[in-house]
Amino acid sequence: MIPDSLMIHHSLTADSGSVSWSAIRRYHVETLKWRDVGYHYGIERIGDRVEILVGRMLGESGAHYRQGGMNRYSVGICLVGNFDEQPPPDESWAAAVRLARSLQEVLGIPRDRVFGHREFAAYKTCPGTMFSMQDFRDELRGG
Repeated sequence: MIPDSLMIHHSLTADSGSVSWSAIRRYHVETLKWRDVGYHYGIERIGDRVEILVGRMLGESGAHYRQGGMNRYSVGICLVGNFDEQPPPDESWAAAVRLARSLQEVLGIPRDRVFGHREFAAYKTCPGTMFSMQDFRDELRGG
């Protein structure tokens, strides 16, 4: 896999301040019968700080969006939280921007190849109705 894009998601679950990433991985493996969590990275508040967590390795296809072959060509980033109900916390947003910028630099991914899941799946709101992909891309440009 040579990723040419980033795909931003939200977990649609509350960020409880404890490690929900393990629960997401367990759901993907035990319930959905996938071999690992579907995303390459997760962003979650653990205790008093926001952490960037590793899921699948970058050389592995994800399991975060199958239409259009995007699992093979995109890096899946999941912010833990439900951003249909509230906007992402500033710290989570900042961590997502920092991670996306780093991946853009390392992988040579342009800003116009950073997508929200809903931009490929009209039946989804992911990464949430209160997560502005335009603002996110604008912030990537500003860095």
